[in-house]
Amino acid sequence: MSVVFQSSSGWVLDSLSLINRGYQQCIRWADSDKSHVKCCFKWRCFQILKSRYNLSGGAAVEGEHSDVLHKTDKPSKKRKRKHSELNQGEIDSKAFHEKIRSVILEGTKLLVDSARSLGYLTGETDTVEEPLPSQECSLAALCEMAKELPLVEDEEQKECIQLLATEDGCAAHVDLFSQVTENKEDWAAVVTMMGEEYVIPPNTAFLLSDFTRIQPLVQCGRKFDLIVIDPPWENKSVKRSRRYSFLPSTQLKRLPVPQLSSSGCLLVTWVTNRPSHLRFVRDELYPHWGVQVVAEWFWLKVTTSGQFVFPLDSQHKKPYEVLILGRCPTNTSTRSSERPEIEDKRLIVSVPSALHSQKPSLSEVLKPYVGAEAKCLELFARSLQPGWTSWGNEVLKFQHVSYFNVTPADTFKDETTDDCAQKPARPNTVSQ
Repeated sequence: MSVVFQSSSGWVLDSLSLINRGYQQCIRWADSDKSHVKCCFKWRCFQILKSRYNLSGGAAVEGEHSDVLHKTDKPSKKRKRKHSELNQGEIDSKAFHEKIRSVILEGTKLLVDSARSLGYLTGETDTVEEPLPSQECSLAALCEMAKELPLVEDEEQKECIQLLATEDGCAAHVDLFSQVTENKEDWAAVVTMMGEEYVIPPNTAFLLSDFTRIQPLVQCGRKFDLIVIDPPWENKSVKRSRRYSFLPSTQLKRLPVPQLSSSGCLLVTWVTNRPSHLRFVRDELYPHWGVQVVAEWFWLKVTTSGQFVFPLDSQHKKPYEVLILGRCPTNTSTRSSERPEIEDKRLIVSVPSALHSQKPSLSEVLKPYVGAEAKCLELFARSLQPGWTSWGNEVLKFQHVSYFNVTPADTFKDETTDDCAQKPARPNTVSQ
């Protein structure tokens, strides 16, 4: 039920179900004792009930629904511009927006209307009040401290992968900063690491390190059929808020994508709406890796009522983000006809997380283009996914137990049931 609706325009996703699919079977380790638990990501994180702005219905997907918008907090006072003329970046942004506006407006309306007919995006919510989780993430700081430790030379690295559990099923003592950690079990685990509890999905691997300590991931020798990159783009807002460290665009070229990608690997990069970033990925970054751009997709953020979270034509923030898809070089032994064609200008519609920088999982929408058995990697990840390998200096951020409701369970539950679903119950997936 994580893909609510699918058509030629794109997909409507239930992000909460996408997260919870990995925690149907979960064990909690406490010293040498184990117990069955049920882990559900807190549904409150995806209760975006109101549009951020209420500017004459500007945030509505269609005009007739503008009266559905709720009045939000008073808009912040904007500083007066000294000059009325637009700078070049603003001119480029406006031109890009006008180019894609009709595709976004028409496609989102179709997808939202279809989802509503299935009982989704109707604005119905659970009446139980639950505060948003707030966890001070110190992982990046720990990675900075770990940089003081000496690097392990290749010849000294006997094992580049360490298991989360020992052979007898007990929690293992792991070195998170210099080795890839893997949960090879078919069930999730709540484990204590660095004095905090984290929920680790099944069949997942991760490396907690910063940009300068990515070598252990390369040393493992694994090649990936899908690589998703969510760079910490540099911008004024990030500099002012200091919410996370950013990386200059040119530094992204140092990512070892050629060493990590298999023949014909699909590469997907999250990009801000800043024209310079879009041009950099298309004209510099992908060509640097020999990657051919094949499509441009858009993630549309809507409320639980199906309204844009920001007005579509807002000059401040847009209700969409861009994904640039590309294919890595293919060996002559692999026929290009074996790969399905990737359509351009597809839309992914979902209710965004209220937590900063938590993107929706792309696993279900990308599966047809890489295969169900594809090896998948996320770079600059802030969470883990079942069956994926993840890397980043905050790779465990949204795995902290504070983001989950953890309750005792007598035994492993049937995977066909879903007690974690946000109420009202989710409709069946429908494709057109």
